[in-house]
Amino acid sequence: MLYLEDLNIGDHFKSREYEMTLDEVLEFAHKYDPQVFHTDAEKAKDHPIFKGLAASGWHTSAVTMRLWTECFPVAYGLIGSESSLRWPKPTRVGDKIHVDVEIVSIQPSKTKNDRAIVTYVTQAKNQDDDVLLISTTKIVVFKRNFDAH
Repeated sequence: MLYLEDLNIGDHFKSREYEMTLDEVLEFAHKYDPQVFHTDAEKAKDHPIFKGLAASGWHTSAVTMRLWTECFPVAYGLIGSESSLRWPKPTRVGDKIHVDVEIVSIQPSKTKNDRAIVTYVTQAKNQDDDVLLISTTKIVVFKRNFDAH
C-alpha cells in the first residue's frame, strides 16, 4: 500500500492490459448506456462519428477505475474528491486497455495534517497507444501515522 510519504510529483504508474470483449461491451451498454452505437454493430456503421460499434465512455471509465486500483494501491483506497475526463477516441471491441498515471500535484490539507489532496493525470491507451480516455483526478491520501479510529 502507498501512503502520502511514498508519493512524489512526477511519479508514474502503469497498469496491466485489459481486453474489451464484445460480450462485455454489449452487456455494459444494454445495462447502462443503451445507445445504438454501443448496442448494435450494424446500425453503428452508419453513425457519423463512431462509424462502428464503440464501447460506452463510461465503460472505458469503469475499466480505468479497475486498473487504477491495481496499479496505484493507495492506503485506504482511491477516495476521489474531484475528476474531469474526456474521451478523445472511441474504445473498440478487442482493444487492450492499459492506464498510465502521473502524479502532478500534492497539496497538504489546510485543516488536517495527516492527509493531502493528490492530483494525478491518467491516460487510458489501447494496444496501439491511442489515447481513449484522459482524466485529471484528485484523491485524498493519508500519511502512515493516520489513525482511522
